[in-house]
Amino acid sequence: MERKGTLLSAAVMGLCMLMLATAGVSYVAAAIRSSYMPVDQEEAFEDLMARYVDQKDEVEARHQELLDKRYDLSDRPKEGVEMSGGKAIQEGVRVRLPEGVTWEDLAEMTPEEIREEGLWPRGFMPLPHPHHEEGGMLFPQHQIDEILEQEGRDLTRFDLDFDLPEHLLPDFPPPIFLTTRPDLGDVSQGQVVTLDNFYELFNGILNPKQLEGLRLLVTPFPQQQFNHTADRRSIEPHRGVSCLDCHVNAHTNAATHLAGDNRPQEFRRRIDTPTLRGVNIQRLFGSQRALKTVEDFTEFEQRGAYFDGDPVIATKKGVNILERGSQVHFMGEFQAIIDFPPAPKLDIYGKLIPEKATEQELRGQELFFGKARCVDCHPAPYYTDNLMHNLRVERFFEPEEVNGRMASQDGPIKTFPLRGIKDSPPYLHDGRLLTLADTVEFFNLVQGLQLTEQEKEDLVAFMLTL
Repeated sequence: MERKGTLLSAAVMGLCMLMLATAGVSYVAAAIRSSYMPVDQEEAFEDLMARYVDQKDEVEARHQELLDKRYDLSDRPKEGVEMSGGKAIQEGVRVRLPEGVTWEDLAEMTPEEIREEGLWPRGFMPLPHPHHEEGGMLFPQHQIDEILEQEGRDLTRFDLDFDLPEHLLPDFPPPIFLTTRPDLGDVSQGQVVTLDNFYELFNGILNPKQLEGLRLLVTPFPQQQFNHTADRRSIEPHRGVSCLDCHVNAHTNAATHLAGDNRPQEFRRRIDTPTLRGVNIQRLFGSQRALKTVEDFTEFEQRGAYFDGDPVIATKKGVNILERGSQVHFMGEFQAIIDFPPAPKLDIYGKLIPEKATEQELRGQELFFGKARCVDCHPAPYYTDNLMHNLRVERFFEPEEVNGRMASQDGPIKTFPLRGIKDSPPYLHDGRLLTLADTVEFFNLVQGLQLTEQEKEDLVAFMLTL
């Protein structure tokens, strides 16, 4: 009886629409939210591109204003400390404080007080994509230039440029260390590994399966913004992107994207591309860590993440279906031998060798495993517990929309390994923390640690040894 009533209601609605149309009255259906992206392209590519190009200056100015209000983006290298490839590490806290308060003031307040008075630093809020309403893969300029020079493949988007200054990003190109051949040091020989040079660099070092896996990891395949369809974001029809376009040299260049596993758009999270170093000791993968092996992650990336988590649009764009028994396995086998960078001050248990460490580094280690409670989530030797933790940062601020991003709960996030952490700025899952000093201030408030200024500096000194 209920089904008959539903069918009757639908028939009556259809009849009413027909009568309105016959009478010359237009009928406009109410817009509804959808989990799917529109598949049918109804706008000419030239018109689409012109529209986005016209918006570009305004969109980027809006985002730059947000960055300038949140951060000190100046180039201030830390004396005597470098990343594994030789790039200077940026020092100091870059998050700007609300006017009239100090870090010490905030540390004395409860989360409820900070929330009620609106004093949570803006740089600790979720960081939007440079154009959050649009999203999509976005590459630093030095990556774009290198791939264009080597392969003639242009990763430029006509609608948007990367947002963070180069001095706040990882080494480029980053070195590659292999668990199977630590005697070789940096096997990339200072080059960005691409389809043009991978064979020359790795033939005779990898086994045939690993070599084929690497070939697939540097082979471009269609992706949401870079493909041959008329709704792409590249001027010319495009072969696509490769896994190592973001995870350059199996590390990271801090390329950004939006997580594909949430809807609607304003609740999707910005992604700071994580390093692939040490995936052999990790047990959780993907932006929500629902994948349990690097093989699962590899297959998911090209089936789903490349296309904003929408398998329907993936079919249109030209999804690359990997063969699980060989291709996925070969790609996973190569990723599993990517090692952390050397840490000469650490012993076989991941702790400092006293004779090689400074007094400050030793004090920082004591804090890490004691008062600062870092060890609760980051145990040695790899400094991860391979679990998810919910920091409940929303305790400190009222939810609000910021440049298209709904800043609310982060939910559970993965405990990333801290081995080699100095090589991987910016920090946290969305890159909102620009330096390790920012990270220490963030967790000092979130965990209520009451660290002194000297203790904060000591903690950073220890993490630089990892």
